[in-house]
Formats: sequence, structure tokens, C-alpha cells
Amino acid sequence: MQVPMPLLNQPPDDQVRVFESRDHVLDEEATARLAALVKDADLAAPPVALPDFHQEENMEAPCSIAVATREFIRPTLSNAAVNCGMALISLDDERPSESAITSFYDRIRESMPTEGGSSTRLSGREVISACIEGSSFATDRFQLDPAELARVEEGGRMDLDPYGGADTFRRELPALIVQLARLRFGTVGPSNHFIELQRVEEVFEPRIAELLGIRPGQITLQFHAGGGVLTGLVGRMFGRRTDYPRKHRAIMSLAKPAYHLITSRSLSEIRRRRALYFAGSCPPIPRHSREGERYMMANAAAMNYGFAFRLAVYARLRQIAEQTFGASSELIVDSPHDTLYEEEIAGAPALVHRYKVARSFPASMMGGRGVLEHTGQPVLVPGTNRTSSLLAVAADGAAGSLYSTSHGTGSIVHDFVRRGLSGSDPQGRETLRFRYSGQAPAVVPHFDDRAVDEAMSILVGHGIIRPVARLRPFAVLT
Repeated sequence: MQVPMPLLNQPPDDQVRVFESRDHVLDEEATARLAALVKDADLAAPPVALPDFHQEENMEAPCSIAVATREFIRPTLSNAAVNCGMALISLDDERPSESAITSFYDRIRESMPTEGGSSTRLSGREVISACIEGSSFATDRFQLDPAELARVEEGGRMDLDPYGGADTFRRELPALIVQLARLRFGTVGPSNHFIELQRVEEVFEPRIAELLGIRPGQITLQFHAGGGVLTGLVGRMFGRRTDYPRKHRAIMSLAKPAYHLITSRSLSEIRRRRALYFAGSCPPIPRHSREGERYMMANAAAMNYGFAFRLAVYARLRQIAEQTFGASSELIVDSPHDTLYEEEIAGAPALVHRYKVARSFPASMMGGRGVLEHTGQPVLVPGTNRTSSLLAVAADGAAGSLYSTSHGTGSIVHDFVRRGLSGSDPQGRETLRFRYSGQAPAVVPHFDDRAVDEAMSILVGHGIIRPVARLRPFAVLT
């Protein structure tokens, strides 16, 4: 993979650090919007706009950003529904036949429907356990190997004790949220979520690939899934978000008073919470305050539920792959891209808000994580189902992007095709695309990889990540 010199941008602390190139310049209007959002923030470092940077409708901030603050939580700088993420699974099998692929996706639609719940339904007690135990709950519930949790960010669990503890969370979480979180557990669904079968087309770093369990010609399964019903509901309890569906408004009319007002300990606390959560906006929250502790506890619990949720998806997909293809499978990486973590930035504690970007810690920061302390944190940089995707690992220059990298290149692919910078795949490759609607699959031709490689050249050129393998899709469910 050739890496042209990226455009460098070294802004002062109150301006956005933009990662772009001569052929891919980030939108100035969206950049100005981000700068305005953080104008008065207590920034720990310049905010970051990574290559897939773009503005989505009904969202406060543009996608593909990382912002680190010192003392204030800023909910609008990350998704209300935390822990949406992607995972990569290796399959011990040759490329399946078209009839086997069709059977595979038929089984997924049957057991993981987009409406009316799923084959997995939790009890109220299990919802709470998922929020507290995270991935450990999933390994017990779905008979997964605990050793695989080394491939899940944070090991798939955030500790609630620093923020008030599991008993406090269990006592305060509204019963309505618990009951709704029982349903649709471990599903994927349409929108930009997908389940994609791929072949490892090219390996750039054989030693790293071998350590991660990747080899040339191997079949892989990549999926993009949210964190489940609970994550979006918990996030929307802390202020009025721009993305506020009608059904969530009805739920919040009952859940928010139960969560914030009934549990208040004084009149002054009621007034404070009304100003923070009921005033029709979403203001910053002081981290070192009772409200900051409550927010961080809710964030950690939602993250845990999301980790358990996506491991449930993994468990079901590996079961279907074994039934359909006769293939065993292993988890290569599970990587969330909507997160809020407490990390160290520039030598001091900070709150790192990531919206549609994946965390990327280099090997030096992955001590005690098995092979990852030799490889660095694996990250997925998907294209579309009409281009290749990349598996990469974090590199030593990741500090310059607040240890963050793009979680995809879809907007760049569409932009390059629109501008005529990308065209048809010269090798004429295709993807068999299935829909949740059950209609007959369509054969869609590939584009070239010009846009995907441009995004990678920016990230690699800044030393944020190192490419490990190129993955070529041949079937997908969207």
C-alpha cells in the first residue's frame, strides 16, 4: 500500500486538528460547527476530525471526531447510544457455495429479526447483570470462551465501583428501562448495520496477522451492530438530544422523573437536575460532582450492556456458521466506536469523547492483554460492501489523534465516486447483497479501492495505525 504524504495541520489548542489530504479535504462547514461546539470547552488537547468526518442529520456534532476535556462531561460530543461497534470473526472454512450463503442469511433473519424481539430474551435480573458484569455475563449466558475477552476493548467490562457501585445503579435504574432492555437483545438489524462475509485478500504484516489469527485466503465475518435498547434510553435520560424519536419521548416522560427527581436528596438537587436534564437542552456536567458520578456510572453500565449485547450477536453468528458451513470460529476483535472514557492525555486525566471513531492504543499501552501487547490494539476500517475493508493495528503516532482512528470510510467512498475519483473495480468483483426484507439477493459490482486507500494513507501517514490485512466482501446482509 503506497502512502503519500498527508497534509499536516498543527492548530492551537482551541482549533480543530484536521486529518485530510489533497484529494480528500474535510468539509469546512462541519469543521466550523465542531469548533463552535467546543469553543468554551475545557479542552485537554486540540479536538480531532478524522477522515470520515461528516455531518449527519439530527446530530449535534459531526461524525468521526474525538474531543478530550479536563473537568466537564459534554454529552453532545458523543452518541446518546454508546457502544455501537464492529467485530471481526475468523471462520475455519473455504468460501461457501451460494446456496450455503443463502441458508446462512436465512437463518440469521429467522433467529435475529429486526422487529418483534429475538430468540434471546433476558429477564430483568439478567439485564442488571449485563449492566454490571458486561462481557462476563455474556460468556456465562452464551457459553463463550473467557479467553476471547482479551480481544474486546476494556476486556468488555467497565467497573461501576468508582462511580457509586452496582448497588446504587441497581436501586436507581427505572423499572421501565429494565423491562424494555429485555427485548431485542443480540440483534443487528438494517440501517448502516451489516453482517458481511469476506475473504482475506492481502496481508501486509504477516507476523502481526499470524498473532491475531489472520492468514491469506481465510474467510472472515465482519459485523456492525449497536449496543442494544438500553444504551440509547440511558443516554437520553441526561438531557434533550437533537435525535429524539417520538417513542423515546414517551418513555422519557416516565423514566426521567423516576431516575432524576424521585431519587433526589434535597430541593436544591431537584433544581440542579431540572436545569441539567429537563430544560430542553443538553448542557455540560461537572465530572467531579454527584451528577458527574451518576453520569459516569450510567455510561459504564450502558457500555457493559453493549459489550454483552454484541457478544450475544457473536455467539449466535458463530452458532449459525457452524450449523450452515460446518465452520469453527474465533473472535479477532470487537471495537466500539461511540464511547466516553477517562484516559490520560498530555500527562493528565481527561474525558475522551469519541463519536464514530474507534480507540487505538499502541502496543506500549496494551500491557497484560496477551498478544495485543505485541501487536497494538486491532481496529477495523471498513469500506462498503462494494469495496475492500482493512484490519489494522494502532501505531505509536496515535497520541496525535487522541488515540482514535476512523471507524469506516463509507462517506469517502461515496464522495470519490460522485467526484469521479473512483470508478468500477478493474477486476470486476461483486458482492451478493441480501436484505432483511427477504427479497431475492442482488449482485452488486465493486468499485475500486481508491477511496479506502486514500483514507488509510492519511491515517498511516500520520502514524496512527498500521495496515495488517485487506478483506474483500463477497456476501452481505444489510
